[in-house]
Amino acid sequence: MFERTAGDEGKPGRARRARADGVRLSRWMPTAMGREVLGWWLVTRAALFMLSVSAPLLFNRGNDYPNVWRAWLQWDVWHLKAVAEFGYNNGEPSGAPLAAFFPGFPLLVRIVSWTGIGYVAAGIVVSAVASAVAGVYLARLAQYEFPELKDLGPHAAMIWYGAPVGVFLAAGYTEALFCAFAFPAWLAARQGRWARAAIFVALASTVRVSGIFLAFALVVEFVTSKKRDWLSLPWLALPAVPVLAFMAYLKQIHGSWFAWQEAQEKGWAREFTWPWTSLMHTIEAATKGHFSADRSDWTWMFRAELVALVVGLLLLAWLIRRRSWGEAAWVAATVGAFCTSFWIYSLTRASLLWWPLWIGLAVMSRRRLWLGRLYLALAIPLAAIWAAAFFTGRWTG
Repeated sequence: MFERTAGDEGKPGRARRARADGVRLSRWMPTAMGREVLGWWLVTRAALFMLSVSAPLLFNRGNDYPNVWRAWLQWDVWHLKAVAEFGYNNGEPSGAPLAAFFPGFPLLVRIVSWTGIGYVAAGIVVSAVASAVAGVYLARLAQYEFPELKDLGPHAAMIWYGAPVGVFLAAGYTEALFCAFAFPAWLAARQGRWARAAIFVALASTVRVSGIFLAFALVVEFVTSKKRDWLSLPWLALPAVPVLAFMAYLKQIHGSWFAWQEAQEKGWAREFTWPWTSLMHTIEAATKGHFSADRSDWTWMFRAELVALVVGLLLLAWLIRRRSWGEAAWVAATVGAFCTSFWIYSLTRASLLWWPLWIGLAVMSRRRLWLGRLYLALAIPLAAIWAAAFFTGRWTG
């Protein structure tokens, strides 16, 4: 692979060192696929930044000139910022029980905030780095699954970055960081590298409760995989460690092993509800006039949740047809969890975690170009609408 030049003759040690340095350097240099993914990441981050500056000005109806730099401080950003700033044992400084949020993301935000940039900016930085990493691994996973489709990986990353709810990959939310652990975890699982997969799932389990569903999917993937190695089976218990540790920590503070679930019920009405009842409540909420006239954004978002539910069920059917049992378990567990609350909400954001959806869309758009054009025709304006709604404080799921 390497050719010796005239200057290398008689100097085998120097040649070997040069080659070794080149190999080490290549490990850190992004590949062509990685550079293309990062290009899409940069373009979409720039577009969202432009919307964050322009939307508060364009849609301002108040008497005061809007502070456009606070456009990123919306909804759950308040709560995650409060966890990073105050921890879990200082009441409810953000107006909601903070035990509902896992510690992985706020901990990183707190560490980054030591640079002096503030908690909100720190959350944006964490999500920016995490979304870049996740996009690269999504591309690698897509290319691994469909090696016959050239350049599929960057295409899948582009579709993911341009998702209608893509603003949550840039804001100080947990989705980007979770995906930065989940996507390499699944790639490792598909390659039969179970210990590596379990470590990444354990890291994902520090970020969101969705890590429990991912751990379940990993077990299903292990059992159904032709690459399973029974000696690696004990590694699959690793993701339970951070979850149990967090539960034990909350037990010391709040006196309950299930303080997380109790916080979800108190702050977000996520008490167990039968799926058909939850669906009925969501349909009612999506009906015109259910809320007051000044809350039409709620009606709009509940309709979006119903669309996300349909997409999730179609994706699940496609995965079962392909006998992709691990991915099917992941999507089924996620949909099931959101369909057993009083309302179905935040499922739109959760769709960002469904890597089979974004890879599947990339495959379809590669094989049917008109489908790709149709997707972009729908996704781009929806992404702009979602981002504008978020940056102006309207409910966006």
